[in-house]
Amino acid sequence: MRKPASSCQRGIAGIPTAFVATIGQGGPVIGIMGEYDALPGLSQDAVPFRKPRTETSAGHGCGHHLFGVASLSACLALGEQIRAGTIKGTLRFYGCPAEEGGSARVFMVREGAFKGCDVVLHWHPSSRNVAGYRSNLARIAVKFRFHGKSAHAAGAPDKGRSALDAVALTNHAAELLREHVPDGSRIHHVITDGGGGAPNVVPEFAEVFYYVRHGDADVTRQIYDRLLKCAQGGALATETKLEVVYLGGTVQIVPNDTLSDLALKHLKRLGDLTYDDAEKQFAFRLQETLADKPALESIREVVNGSASDNKGSTDVSDVSWVVPTGGFTTACWVPGTPAHSWQAVASGGTSIGKKGMQLAAHTLAAMAWDLFQDSKLRAAAQAEHRDRLGTRPYRPLILPGQPPPLDYRDPARKGVRQGE
Repeated sequence: MRKPASSCQRGIAGIPTAFVATIGQGGPVIGIMGEYDALPGLSQDAVPFRKPRTETSAGHGCGHHLFGVASLSACLALGEQIRAGTIKGTLRFYGCPAEEGGSARVFMVREGAFKGCDVVLHWHPSSRNVAGYRSNLARIAVKFRFHGKSAHAAGAPDKGRSALDAVALTNHAAELLREHVPDGSRIHHVITDGGGGAPNVVPEFAEVFYYVRHGDADVTRQIYDRLLKCAQGGALATETKLEVVYLGGTVQIVPNDTLSDLALKHLKRLGDLTYDDAEKQFAFRLQETLADKPALESIREVVNGSASDNKGSTDVSDVSWVVPTGGFTTACWVPGTPAHSWQAVASGGTSIGKKGMQLAAHTLAAMAWDLFQDSKLRAAAQAEHRDRLGTRPYRPLILPGQPPPLDYRDPARKGVRQGE
């Protein structure tokens, strides 16, 4: 028997760590996505109390180290079946970096990486097993950099123009803006460069990093335009120069109940999560640091989330506009653990995280198996996708010709540590 064709294309959309690995030939074409990245400031050892690791400042606060491995595991199992001739068609594994702000998949969509796919699958770590969401939040990311003039803050204050004052005014204006945006909007920020290290020097540079979110990408654009005016006002009032670093964003997801029901079926069939005595002790100790303490037995529950909204944002959403996309979450964290927390990092480094990861791998493989074998199931997912889109065009939140922001985690000033 001739071996099925296989290949791996690297550097997709100009992103060095994005790739597409393919095995098989002909149709149907099923894609499975894997993520891999971390979050700054969430370094944590795999213990149930706060203990940052000394060798890094970042941590897997959204469990993307588990995400990528489970997706790859499912693809390896499916690839063996393609080699054996049990599965006919093509499998694609999408390596998707920098979901936490870099939005790699948006650029991969623009590159046409998902063309030809019949269906694409994904999953995400969580503290619960959930299949499907009605929608989520679109998001725009932007950095406002202010350039002023340094001077002696006591001896010659009139000669200085404070970039830090510009950030302060921008943030104050944004706080007032919150009262006058549509329900469900989110505006949040961090000051990534505080403007200096000595109070007797007028800061000549400062940077603030903003996210704007809403359940409708068009509304998100409108809120961003108003936030931009806040920054322009801060620059005008302080006589500083504003530099806008627009990082783009992600749209809201197009849900697919056909694929959600498929995930729900297999999560219920395969869900067998339990904690051994050591894991229970870890979980009880960690829950002492949490506000909510659901029963540990909740890791066996499977929730139908198709009637609820996810308040997060993801570049999976952009994929869902060009191909039917379905996903789910599994319990990789101690019940009650929020994402983007040190507790999530701690859980994800233990056997608790690995058990949830393995459940995800099994569920992805089972979903893909059904989709390879059942043409009616694929057709139903595609018909629902067409119906939900209707006449709505896909309008990404990146600018025409915008390159991927490969340096979005870098300090604003090269050679200067952030926060100094």
